[in-house]
Amino acid sequence: MTRKIFVLRHGQTQFNAERKLQGHCNSPLTATGKAQALAMGTHLKSHLQGRSYRMYASSLERAVETAHIICDEVGYAKTDLTHEPRLKEFSLGQWEEKPLFDLLDEKPDLLDAPDWYLQAPDGESFAEVKYRVNAWLDEAPHHLDLVVVCHGLTGIVLRGLLLGLSYDDIWQLDLPQDAFYIIKDGEVERVSCFHDGHFLGR
Repeated sequence: MTRKIFVLRHGQTQFNAERKLQGHCNSPLTATGKAQALAMGTHLKSHLQGRSYRMYASSLERAVETAHIICDEVGYAKTDLTHEPRLKEFSLGQWEEKPLFDLLDEKPDLLDAPDWYLQAPDGESFAEVKYRVNAWLDEAPHHLDLVVVCHGLTGIVLRGLLLGLSYDDIWQLDLPQDAFYIIKDGEVERVSCFHDGHFLGR
């Protein structure tokens, strides 16, 4: 059976709703974020039936909170969830907890570049994050499916590594909190958990 890797982003957080940058800092899931996690778990369950897998979450609290909701939905023991620090979000240095609108006041053209996050003073570089994500991927079991609950930017790095994408193509990937990705043999499937204003789950 060919291995599948499921890549999920944490649900919406308070800082997401307030348009504040997070990086390594944390804020709790909103009611919307919890509903997103529940919907992802509902859809994920059908894809995992009959398959052997291991679940990982970034060690940041918002990813763990999302993963716990998913664990309840798919019937995976929370005690078996691996908290993996190498799956943490990019550090955004001095920009963490800062409202995006404040940054745009200072740098009106900030969002013109898709990799604008890398301009954060004292933040992590792309190479640093790629190295730690790749190191984890090399060590992860190759005989099991992997369910990975991480972050927007770390998630696109992981998807890029699995799909062999260029740097520029990685930064064109989307960062949904209402969908997840299944990667198998270098091909990707997007599973939407949201439709016509309603979550496709309980």
